[in-house]
Amino acid sequence: MSDERAIEDLLRELAPQVLGAVVRRSGDFTAAEDAVQEALLAAALHWPGEGIPDNPRGWLVAAAIRRLVDQIRSEQARRRREGAVAVEPEPGEVADSDDTLILLFLCCHPALTPASAIALTLRAVGGLTTAEIANAFLVPEATMAQRISRAKQRIRSSGVPFQMPAQDEWAPRLRSVLRVLYLIFSEGYASSVGPDLARTELSGEAIRLARLAHAELPGESEVTGLLALMLLTDARRPARTGPHGELVPLDAQDRSRWNRALIAEGTALVTAALHEGAIGEYQLQAAIAAAHDNAPAVAATDWPQVFALYGLLERITGNPMVTLNRAVAAAMADGPQAGLALLDGVADRLAGHYRLDAVRAHLLEMAGDEAAAIAHYRAAASRTTSTPEQQYLTTQAARLRAHR
Repeated sequence: MSDERAIEDLLRELAPQVLGAVVRRSGDFTAAEDAVQEALLAAALHWPGEGIPDNPRGWLVAAAIRRLVDQIRSEQARRRREGAVAVEPEPGEVADSDDTLILLFLCCHPALTPASAIALTLRAVGGLTTAEIANAFLVPEATMAQRISRAKQRIRSSGVPFQMPAQDEWAPRLRSVLRVLYLIFSEGYASSVGPDLARTELSGEAIRLARLAHAELPGESEVTGLLALMLLTDARRPARTGPHGELVPLDAQDRSRWNRALIAEGTALVTAALHEGAIGEYQLQAAIAAAHDNAPAVAATDWPQVFALYGLLERITGNPMVTLNRAVAAAMADGPQAGLALLDGVADRLAGHYRLDAVRAHLLEMAGDEAAAIAHYRAAASRTTSTPEQQYLTTQAARLRAHR
């Protein structure tokens, strides 16, 4: 690895730690972020020639504080003329504590919309630039900048202190953190829009942040479950695409290409999580993923177990998307008619969603009704915003048409 790449990776790792320390010192998220960005830029310019300092985190915090103080003094000069004075943060010693987890909780505050929380988390904790985040979600950079700015303003106006949430706030704040990390991973693993099937920079960042949360909160079973789910899902990524980038569904994947190290780690984590406390949705999803990953072939999957786990997950979440997956498991365990019957129960709630048509097409094909399957494959293809999924669904319809 080149020195420049090593420095870049180090700065990416240290950025949220430094931001957390400066936010704690100053109490101003926006000003702290601006100062930290200037400190990171200074490090990127000086360290390749001067060498990495003995205490790189301390160097960055000190540099950011100096820039923050300069900003505040400039602002003070203006405010004195208006009768108000900003408060300078004390330089002080750089604490050894890592505030990244607190920063993650702050960015995932329940007062923010999921879209705003995702954007702010990727910017402040993940270290992605505004342009990178905008590109990942296919929106103009100016739009994403406004979204991030509004999120920071919302946090500032809420008066949330920079500290771990109190006991009565813990559960909803942790749920928000897990939800944001799950959404980031999901968008990275299966992009909802655009030409790319996956955006590995997002899924990889979600896994990194989930590992951080698990290291800091090892006794939280849902944190463990979420990390396990990410690892077990990401383990299949090498086999999800064909030679031309086309989507390869689970039942057609070459399982020899799955990452066995991630499967072993994820399985161990979910096994531990299921014995740690109350069962939650991420543990159940991870258990389902483990059942798939540890089966040597589709036919060897314990479909009755998968069906039962989806039943538990459905009761916990009430999510109709879970019902779609449960319908597939029912079809594999008891035949396509069992799955089609379950789809009827959520048809109203998912009317117009491409996944309803896609699953119905698959089950109709299993039942031998090729004409109806073709119609639903085509309907699904017309509704999805993902180019690889659209191509896959169109190919399925063409394949059945040619067969007829």
